[in-house]
Amino acid sequence: MAETLRFELVSPERLLRSEAVEMVVVPGAEGNFAAMPRHAPLLSLLRPGVLDVYEGRTVKARYFVAGGYAEVTPERLTVLADEAMTLAEIDTAAVAAALKEMGEDMEDAADEAERARIRLRIAVAEAKLKAAASP
Repeated sequence: MAETLRFELVSPERLLRSEAVEMVVVPGAEGNFAAMPRHAPLLSLLRPGVLDVYEGRTVKARYFVAGGYAEVTPERLTVLADEAMTLAEIDTAAVAAALKEMGEDMEDAADEAERARIRLRIAVAEAKLKAAASP
């Protein structure tokens, strides 16, 4: 039997997953990285993207994460996501409508700080749509 890593995926609303896994590919701020048993300690910011949970060479589960942090130790991976959901939970129609609204909000933004917040929300929404369309 292959070695395993304890994996927990947590969002502010719920614990999405807590189990032993062989590997998880995480969308780190500096690029994707694979967390596996005996991984060197690492703390990483997350970027909006897809987190893949592997069993052997097969993807067992896929989640969208909107940002947050990942902590890797030789025995454990903990992902504290700002927002997390299964890909099936993404409502593409609602996300597309929200994107349109955010575009309008951008035109009405009062200052650069507000525009920066809207750009971040747009990036998350676009990443959700990309994740929902991925195989």
